Parts: sequence; C-alpha cells; structure tokens
Amino acid sequence: MSRYLKAGAKIAAAVSVVVAGTLGTASAARAENLADAMIGAYNTSGLLEQNRAVLRAADEDVAAAVSTLRPVVDFVARAVAANTRLRPNSVLSEIVQSRITAGLEASLLLYDGGARQLGVLAAKELVLATRQSLVSFEQQVLLRAVAAFMDVILQTENVSLRENNVRVLGEELRASQDRFEVGEVTRTDVALAESRLAAARSNLASARGALVSAKAEYENVVGRQPGKLTPPSGLPQRPASIDAAQAVAVNIHPDILSAQRQVAALELRIQQATKSLGPSIDARVTAGIIEDYNGDNDGYDSSVSLNLRQPIYRGGALQSSIRSAMANRDAARGNLLTVQRDTLQGVNNAFVRLEVARANLAATAERVRAARVAFDGIREEATLGARTTLDVLTAEQELLDALTAQISARSEEAIASYQLLSSQGLLTAERLGLAVQIYDPTIYYNLAKDAPATRSKQSRDLDRVLEALGKR
Repeated sequence: MSRYLKAGAKIAAAVSVVVAGTLGTASAARAENLADAMIGAYNTSGLLEQNRAVLRAADEDVAAAVSTLRPVVDFVARAVAANTRLRPNSVLSEIVQSRITAGLEASLLLYDGGARQLGVLAAKELVLATRQSLVSFEQQVLLRAVAAFMDVILQTENVSLRENNVRVLGEELRASQDRFEVGEVTRTDVALAESRLAAARSNLASARGALVSAKAEYENVVGRQPGKLTPPSGLPQRPASIDAAQAVAVNIHPDILSAQRQVAALELRIQQATKSLGPSIDARVTAGIIEDYNGDNDGYDSSVSLNLRQPIYRGGALQSSIRSAMANRDAARGNLLTVQRDTLQGVNNAFVRLEVARANLAATAERVRAARVAFDGIREEATLGARTTLDVLTAEQELLDALTAQISARSEEAIASYQLLSSQGLLTAERLGLAVQIYDPTIYYNLAKDAPATRSKQSRDLDRVLEALGKR
C-alpha cells in the first residue's frame, strides 16, 4: 500500500504541474499578437497584389474610353502603282502611274449622340466595382490571417496538453508495473495502462502534425514563420442583433456595392449600344507630299472633310448588341439579388456562430471548473487509499479533455467574432486601424484616367508610381 500511495502522489504532482503549466500558457508574454499577423498578411498577400493589378487595368480601361473622344493622328505612307487603259474614239490609250505619298492623317469625332461618352461613364462604374472587389479580397486575406493565427495557438496548446498527458500516463504505467510486481494488481491493469499510453502517444503525434500544418498555413498567409503568439486580449464588439448587423452589411458590404456598380455600368452599356444606331459626324484632315515617278507631278497634297455616317444595315449586328447588353444587365441584376441574399445569410450565420461559440466557451469553463474539483477530490481520496491510480488518471484525463475543449472554444469565439465583422464588410485594415500603408486606389486612377501622352508630366508621374510598385 505504501508503494501505491507514493505512486499516486507522484502522479498527482505531475498532473498538478500539467494543469498549472496549461493555465499559465495564456498569460505568458508573447512576441506576436493578432494585429501583427494581419499586418503581415496585408503587406505580403499575393492575392491583394493580383487584384490591385486588376484594378489598375480597369483604370486603364477608363483611359482607353477617354482616348476615343480625342483626335486620332497617324503617319501614313503609300506606294501606288496604277495602270489604266482607255479606249476613247476606238483608240487604245494606256496611263501608267507610279508615285509615293507620305503625310499625316487626323480625324476627330464631333458627334455620335453621346455614345462614346457613355462608354467612359460605364468604364468608371466598372472601376468603382473593381475597387469594391479589392476590398472584398482584403477581407478574405485578413480573415484567413485570423484563422491561421488562432489555429497555431490552438494546436500549440493542444500539443502541450498531449505531451503532458503522455508524461502522466507514463507515470501511471510505471505505478501499475510496480503494483503488479508486489501483487496488488493483475496483468490486465498493466495492459490497460500500456494501451492508454499508446493511444496518448498516437494523439500526440496527430497533434504535432496538426501544428506543423497550422504553422505552414500561417507562413503562407502571413509571409513568415510564427514566433511566440499571444492570444487576443479583446475581441470586436458584437452588434446588438442580427437585424442591426444586416443593416450595416446592406449599406457597406463590398460585394453588394460591387454588384450594384456592375448593374449601373451595364445600364450605361445599353444606352451606348442604343446611341450607336444614330448618326455620327467626324472631321478628317490629311496633309502630305507626293513623289511622282512617271512625270513632274511632285508636290504637296492636303484635304479637309466633314463626314456624316448613319448606319442603315449591318446584318443585324447593332440590334444584337443592344439585346446582348440587356441580357448582361439582367444577369447583373440577378447576381445583385443573389449577392444581397448571400450576404444577409452570411451575417446570420456568423452571428449565430458567435453566439454558439460564446455559449460553448461558458459551458467549457464550467466543465473545466467541475473537472478540476473532481480531480482534486479524487487525488486526495487516492492518498488515503480510497481511490486507485486508475481513478486518478481517469479524472486527470477528463480535466485534460475539458481544457482541450476550452481552448478550442476560445479559438472558435475569436474566429467567429472576426467572421461577423467580415460578413458586415467591416474587416479592413483601415477600419481595424492596422499599422500599414493603406493602399490608395485613387493615386493610380487620377494619373491614368486622362490617358496622358507619353512625354507629358503626368505620364512621367505615372511611371514613377509603377517603379514604386516594382512593375517596371
């Protein structure tokens, strides 16, 4: 019995160290917090870089639309060889001409019913839609960083719990073997202790594998290996109700705003296609020199023309383009409705997820409290011989399971809190106040929107922006 009491006390002491070490994990000072992880994700995300480039391409579409309202000037060189045969008064005559002309041709649209101006407005709407899409991708990146951060913390604490569990079960096995040697227990008790220790080692291997995967995800999202991470000390404030959260999402969620801009752009495309059925007027100016190889007709040539065009028949292409624009507009409207409903459902799901996580966290806290009371009582009873070593270890296992559930619930609460922010459209670097250089989409747009000439000051400024982005 004395050996049993000593073994039980040894195991109990080991468990106490386990519990104390686990509970102290959350309060230890760490080098990186959640904001650091989101900052790293924002600064290194390839997804954000990709969609910033997509936005710059949309900015250039505005420049391309603006350029259609400006004069078009081309240098044109022609080499002409002509052989003309005439038979006036039954006499065959032949005229051979060989000449080269070189000069400038300029044309300017004067009137098209506003079709091209509508094209400019449509391109601007698509820029605004793409900006909102960029915000949506930013939310995805930041939410993924939150999930990766919390998963590393969860898996780190889980590994610690499993390591301690293996250590304690090792003590149980040694105690069972000692008692078997003196005839206090049977071989069955030893085999049971060996089985539990093997299962604990298996769980530890799985936990370590999950930690490796969590660290790999963190490095992928944040751009660096995780150091020592400290759990968030505070979480975003929860909205008062689902309706309040949905009201925010309807007004500011980037997916809804992007879909609305797409509908507006396609409405303008319909108007543009309709205007293309009307007349257009353009002016054309040419000036150049002529080199005649068959005579002395060298000289200069110039002309000015005013051209009116009215489409009459183009095989149905114009009407088809209008119908196509209407179909695309209707598709965009359907997409807007879908996005609105999905967004509201996303808010509902995130709100409920947070409520469930908080209730689960409260329940696991009570579970940990009760398991600790039970463990302490069984440990004291074991020292008096009223409980076996197996009873102590069973209580210890229940406490470890409760602690595992608690850290999982704490992680789930944090992720759910930020998911609710994202579902409302509030999970952005600017709204969170992250210490990053906020990407300003208007800088490139303001430089590119007027389609600056190659040698202009604005074009040189645009080149400097591209160099700062590392794109030249």
